[in-house]
Amino acid sequence: MHSEQTYEITILPGRNRDGEIEGFDQILIRPGDTISIVGPTGSGKSAFINDIEVLAQDDTVTGRSILVNGNEPPEEMARDPARKPIALITQNTQIIADLSVGKFLALHIRARDTDARQLIDRTIALANEFTGEKIKESVRISSLSGGQTRSLLIADAILVGQTPILLLDEIENAGINKERVITCLREYQKAVIFVTHDPYLALITDRRIIMKNGAVSAVIEPKGREKEIVATVTGMDASLWDLREKIRAGELFPDRQTSAKKTGVPA
Repeated sequence: MHSEQTYEITILPGRNRDGEIEGFDQILIRPGDTISIVGPTGSGKSAFINDIEVLAQDDTVTGRSILVNGNEPPEEMARDPARKPIALITQNTQIIADLSVGKFLALHIRARDTDARQLIDRTIALANEFTGEKIKESVRISSLSGGQTRSLLIADAILVGQTPILLLDEIENAGINKERVITCLREYQKAVIFVTHDPYLALITDRRIIMKNGAVSAVIEPKGREKEIVATVTGMDASLWDLREKIRAGELFPDRQTSAKKTGVPA
């Protein structure tokens, strides 16, 4: 488990698709940091987080290197998932074992030398804060939706694996409550990197990494007028989330004239 040690990740530059060195000296990721990775489709966003997940040592197509606490990570950290301080959750993440949610969590808890009935309940409860349709302990993993699966894996990484660094690839496509996920990750002092096309996620993170031609083209820290834009986008995103949930619940939206007739209030 990772709770007793603080981890910092340092990303050293690689090369773009033309063989040119990326335009940064290093990118340091500390506990509690939130970073978004943005750029057009095919610009290298997924390759960037994959380099972090595999703890690349100039041995991937990008040529990047990843340091852990300022040093080259030991081989056992790269090979053993229980020792790796990083969890990658993508929109294509699947769980092979067809177990119930409760048995899956119990298996992971035992693998981490932890045995707590209460931890299963806490993990499911946390996952249900992220997803609309509630997850039940008795339900089989294979019957969960994509959003439920990713919600469960995020909660599992936070509470069971106690993973310090989370890499989340386009979680907005799963209908997850993004604001609650980010708030929770900050509460638990997790470093999190989002690959996203969502303006809201991109704007509320501490830094934005802009990808182009397979490489980092800029690292931006929000300031100035962006704070005003964030307030506007936050309100818009909350309204869209509320509307989405009403549509999912089957709520009807009568026209104003019909509503006025029923209530006696002029439209």
